[in-house]
Amino acid sequence: MKKTAGTTVIEKNRYTDEELEEFKQIILMKLDKARNDLQILTESYTTGNEHDTNDTSPTFKVLEEGYQVFSKEENSKFAARQEKFIKSLENALIRIENKTYGICRVTGKLIPKDRLRIVPHATLSIEAKRVQAAAPVPRAVDPDME
Repeated sequence: MKKTAGTTVIEKNRYTDEELEEFKQIILMKLDKARNDLQILTESYTTGNEHDTNDTSPTFKVLEEGYQVFSKEENSKFAARQEKFIKSLENALIRIENKTYGICRVTGKLIPKDRLRIVPHATLSIEAKRVQAAAPVPRAVDPDME
C-alpha cells in the first residue's frame, strides 16, 4: 500500500484472472504463429529442392550447392531462435496458470500491460532491463594467463 498526497493507493501485486485470460489469448495466438513459422523454416532446410542444379554445368553446380548449404545453415539458426521463442511463450503460459505472470523477476513489481501486450514472454520490467544492460559483463578469467 502506498500513500500519496493524503490518499491511499493500493498497489496490485498480480494481474486479475480476466487480465491473465487476455494475456493467455495473446500468447496462444503468437504461439500458433510461431509454431507455423518454425514448421516452414524446418521444412526449408530439411527437404530437398526439386529445382536444384542436377542438370547444370559442374562449375555452376558447386557455387549453387555452396549457397544452398549457407541458406540451410541460416534457416537452421532461425529455427533454433524460433524454438527458443516458443519455449519462452510456453513458459509464459505456465506463469499464467501459476498466477505469477507479469511479475518482474528482479523487482517483484508488475510489468506494465502495454509491455506484456507487445512482448508477452517478458519476465523483466523496463527498469530491470535497463539495470541489467548497464551492468558490466563479467569477463571469463583464463587460469593459464594469471
